[in-house]
Amino acid sequence: MFPVFKDLDFSNITVVFLLLTVIIFFRYLVFSTVYYSLFFILLKNKITNRIINPRKPKIKQIKTEIYWSAISGVIFAAVGVIMYFLYINGHSTIYMETSKNSIWYIPLSIFIFLFAQDTYYYWAHRWMHLPKIYKYFHLVHHKSIHTSVFTAFSFHPLETIIQALFLPIIIIILPIHFYTLLATLLIMTVSATINHAGIEIYPSGKFGDWLKKRVIGATHHDFHHRKFNYNYGLYFTFWDRTMKTEFYKKKS
Repeated sequence: MFPVFKDLDFSNITVVFLLLTVIIFFRYLVFSTVYYSLFFILLKNKITNRIINPRKPKIKQIKTEIYWSAISGVIFAAVGVIMYFLYINGHSTIYMETSKNSIWYIPLSIFIFLFAQDTYYYWAHRWMHLPKIYKYFHLVHHKSIHTSVFTAFSFHPLETIIQALFLPIIIIILPIHFYTLLATLLIMTVSATINHAGIEIYPSGKFGDWLKKRVIGATHHDFHHRKFNYNYGLYFTFWDRTMKTEFYKKKS
């Protein structure tokens, strides 16, 4: 059970920070490794046509991605401490009582959270692609031209801060159940891995085409790393389609 401290003195802050750092980084490593093992080892021969780039990422690239991801984990943990402080001091809209809102509000709150984050990230992402900004914020992530499962959180610390700032802001604004928040954070990890893994797991056919035109997957985001000035979205294609920044190619 995660410790609950009413007063965050230095020792308590340290405990929370270290726990969050371990949890965030361990979750990233385990999920990325399992995802890679499942699709690139166990099922590789059955889904060869879904692999976007058949070349294996170089060991040097993977080590570099894990290095930057470890730093990202530390930063996300620090932001997690801020969120924890807001929660225990009653400054957030996180609630524990299931009776506080309708059960139907739970999926709605997840969608609102993800769409708000998608909107925030789309515009922040476009800003980070400005020539004078790019090398200071976003270059590290784009050094992985051919992405891997470990690229998901491989960011320069300044970019990680930009991304992480959304989290304490949204829990001040959007009422969200505690476990719904945890589920949403898990969705963030899963989505980031899917988008960078280099294998398209979304279904083919009419439903798959419909889905991929609305929800970002590996094919969509791989075009961003290769085409650079397209496909800025995080979860949904809405802003790319609306702002005419989408590069989409049908891939069954």
